[in-house]
Amino acid sequence: MTIIVYDDSYKAALIEMVSASRIAMGLDGAVREDMYDIKANYLDKGDMFFLGVDEKGGLLGCLGYSRTEVPTEAFLHRFYVKAERKRRGIGTTLLKYAEEHMRGNGILISKVHLGGDEKVWHESYSFYPKHGYVLYAPGYMKKYL
Repeated sequence: MTIIVYDDSYKAALIEMVSASRIAMGLDGAVREDMYDIKANYLDKGDMFFLGVDEKGGLLGCLGYSRTEVPTEAFLHRFYVKAERKRRGIGTTLLKYAEEHMRGNGILISKVHLGGDEKVWHESYSFYPKHGYVLYAPGYMKKYL
């Protein structure tokens, strides 16, 4: 897998992947509004959005982050792996890459909202602790980078 900065040529594939991933989780296929303009909502603001692609350029996953009002903190956003490709290290690779990028840009704390109901978002509740994230408020975890 190669990790690249978001490119608009992946927009349709990104929307399709996120919608399908949400459906696979038992949610509706609705995609959040920020996903329709990654450039304006992340890149133009100095934040970041990564895509994991296979050797043929096919989309495997995505992960974005945005700084908080505290310049040394950032929130992870829109972390999805193609449903049929989960549990193959794609998510771990994307997360490590994003954390290294954050650290290299002066971000010392990575935060994440785990979603709503733990029964629905069980993957988030189990994935992040495996990677050093700790609960700091109900539904929220952080990691010191």
